[in-house]
Amino acid sequence: MNAFVQLLRDNRNYRYTWCGQVVSEVGDHFNNVAVFSLAVKQTHSPLVVSLVFISRAVPAMLAGPLAGIALDRMDRRRIMMTSDVIRAVVAACFIFTVDQSSPSLLYLLTAVLMGASPFFTAGRSSILPTIATDDELHTANSLTQTTAWTTLAIGAFLGGIIAAIDFKLAFAFNALSFVVSALCISRLRLPGGFRVRRKSLTEVEVARPWHVYKEGLRYIRSVPLVFGLMMVGIGWATGGGAAQILFSVFGEIVFQRGPAGLGAIWGCAGVGLVIGGTLAHNLSKRLSFEGYKKSIAICYLIHGGAYVLFSQANFAWSLLFIGLSRAAVGVSSVQNQSQLLRTVPDEFRGRVFSTNESVQWSVMMLSMMAAGIASEYWNPRTIGMIAGFLSSTTAIWWTWANATNRLPEPARPGIDPEEVEVHSEPAA
Repeated sequence: MNAFVQLLRDNRNYRYTWCGQVVSEVGDHFNNVAVFSLAVKQTHSPLVVSLVFISRAVPAMLAGPLAGIALDRMDRRRIMMTSDVIRAVVAACFIFTVDQSSPSLLYLLTAVLMGASPFFTAGRSSILPTIATDDELHTANSLTQTTAWTTLAIGAFLGGIIAAIDFKLAFAFNALSFVVSALCISRLRLPGGFRVRRKSLTEVEVARPWHVYKEGLRYIRSVPLVFGLMMVGIGWATGGGAAQILFSVFGEIVFQRGPAGLGAIWGCAGVGLVIGGTLAHNLSKRLSFEGYKKSIAICYLIHGGAYVLFSQANFAWSLLFIGLSRAAVGVSSVQNQSQLLRTVPDEFRGRVFSTNESVQWSVMMLSMMAAGIASEYWNPRTIGMIAGFLSSTTAIWWTWANATNRLPEPARPGIDPEEVEVHSEPAA
């Protein structure tokens, strides 16, 4: 905790980034709870939850490559601010969905909102190593992810309460939160700015930006750990997509708890993620690279198994199991992100992080579609059990890749490997 406080006190750029994150992500979860509760209220069908998620997944998937190219060729700070402004306007428009009898406007606005999101989220990951020193990077990554999960817990709990009172108020707060985030990002300053230092663009690169994106894909494939972490995201998403829509189905239909019940499930998931992220921050200081890889397999076994138990439990026990499941995700996520931040060169970060988002959203979309269709014929508890098993298969693939020496430790660009070992010595 002292390291977090010191980082916020000493690093002005990170402090502004963090403040914007807190406000905007609390607002995001107000929106999440309100949208899903409103959609189920309007249609009384679990399939609509799947359709809302798909309307999020498709734009995020398609926007990812564009975001990656833009972030690696243009001013990342300006792109993030533009994303916030667009999302503020769209978020305000959700107010007009409250009195609609059909969720069609929800689908449209959700699609536009998520289409703008990768430009901000991948941008924030891309600038983190430039606004944090090498010594601060692990702490900055841990605090960024732990904050995201803390805001999930707070935003979900409060969003459930506010949405139960007035959906319009929840949407208004979300719109305001993006304005605050844009103001905070506008305060970031670096002597060299936030544009990637790279050679002058050739005529081919200007006319055919797809070549720039393919260059990023070749980089991902050339580094086994980076490629392996993308595959981990795919493995998680096979069950993770279904798991996302089942939160709403369980809160609204299985447990019949309304927006407050949905908020409680998301909130406990957030608490679990915070616990996991905090544990990972301390654990990473002691683990060797080999220990890190073994811990990832263990985390995904716990994550999937706990989700299976969540799907079969009563309401009180389900909150405990979803917290345990997400704690395991928190441990793996912080460690995986830290590895990427230390491994990927600045010139590729936009494309790597946006590609990871796009690939995960693509697989999640298929998982959501399957779960949405299945929900019309199968019990949600059965679907939840299958989703948990699918997410656990990630551990099998990762263990096999590690056992066959397909995940060697990569070189760290521009940094002495001895300085970034968050493994064998208690540093970082």
